[in-house]
Amino acid sequence: MARFDGRRALITGAGSGIGMEVARRLLAEGADVTIADLDPWRAAEELGATPLRLDVTDAAAVRAVDDVPDLLINNAATCTDTPFPELGEQEWDADLASVLKGPFLMSQALIPRMAERGSGSVVMMGSINASAFFGNDAYSAAKAGLESLTRGLAVRYGPKGVRVNLVAPATIRTPIWDERLTRDPALMERLTAWYPLGRIGTPADVAAAVLFLASDEAAWITGTVLRVDGGLSAGNARLVSDILTEDYLR
Repeated sequence: MARFDGRRALITGAGSGIGMEVARRLLAEGADVTIADLDPWRAAEELGATPLRLDVTDAAAVRAVDDVPDLLINNAATCTDTPFPELGEQEWDADLASVLKGPFLMSQALIPRMAERGSGSVVMMGSINASAFFGNDAYSAAKAGLESLTRGLAVRYGPKGVRVNLVAPATIRTPIWDERLTRDPALMERLTAWYPLGRIGTPADVAAAVLFLASDEAAWITGTVLRVDGGLSAGNARLVSDILTEDYLR
């Protein structure tokens, strides 16, 4: 029997990238998956999932979602690259709306109904940007807020059978990087040097963590942040080697 046989999953922002890989893995493990996205049809057709056109920042549209899933994956997000001195109000608002307001609306609409049923698992898609400076100021501030929301919901709804956790990835090679790599083909090679595990992450790396937290294997885990970051937040080997010597890290 697969881990998610008979479970219904709703994944926001699953039209591509990490969300689509999560959908693929859940389907392979028996779940009935709904892809909620501004453009869900290509991914849904490719994977054999149910498409749902949904703008997670639209409160009325979110409240109209009538099917209460067993698993809710809040993955949808946007991220502006505008430097802080030039960052406009509209760009700030757009990132906060997709990254923080969207999960708030989805959670407010669906978690209480999960609680009425007495069960449910929610996984938020966070970022290591929530805990250290890696640029993208609006996105990072919103992801920090999402960690706080995750903890609050976990405590509020834990007694009612609903678990809420967050996965915090670092650099993941998804189509969102394509434009920058066209301008700077060596970017990923430079980034790799900062990661103790010696490579950039993949959507499959993140999906594995999401599925673990969503599954019964994590039945006594709630309110946690699971970093999927190749060791980046554990320490800086490159800095150590610059200060000391390469021999020190043998």
